[in-house]
Amino acid sequence: MSQINYYTAEGLQKLKDELNHLRTVERPSISEQIGEARDKGDLSENAEYDAAKEAQGILEMKISKMEAIVANARLIDETHMDNSKVFILSKVKIRNMSNAMEIEYTLVAENEADIKAHRLLQEK
Repeated sequence: MSQINYYTAEGLQKLKDELNHLRTVERPSISEQIGEARDKGDLSENAEYDAAKEAQGILEMKISKMEAIVANARLIDETHMDNSKVFILSKVKIRNMSNAMEIEYTLVAENEADIKAHRLLQEK
C-alpha cells in the first residue's frame, strides 16, 4: 500500500519539475556516458562502464520512487480549511518572549519542509 502525501501546489510542482529533470536531462546523460564507456573496448575490465551502469541503476530507482510519490500526492485545498485550528498551510506567528522578536511560519507537510533554511535562520 502506498503512502499518501499532502503538498502545496508549489511543492507538488517542484517535485514534478525535479522528476522531469531526472527523466529528460539526467537519464540521457547517463545513457551517453554508458555509450562512451562501451566504445572504449572490453567491458569486463572497464571501470567507467561499471560506474555508469551503477549510476543508471541508482537514477532509475530514484525516478521510480519519485513517480510513486507523485502518483500518491494530494493537493491541499486551502478553501476548505478550518481557520479555528492549526493545520498544514496554516500561517502561525511565534514570538520570542525575551526579545519580542516575531517570526511567521507557514506549516507544510514534513516531506515539503525546508529544514536547511530553518537552520540557517536559527544560526543568524
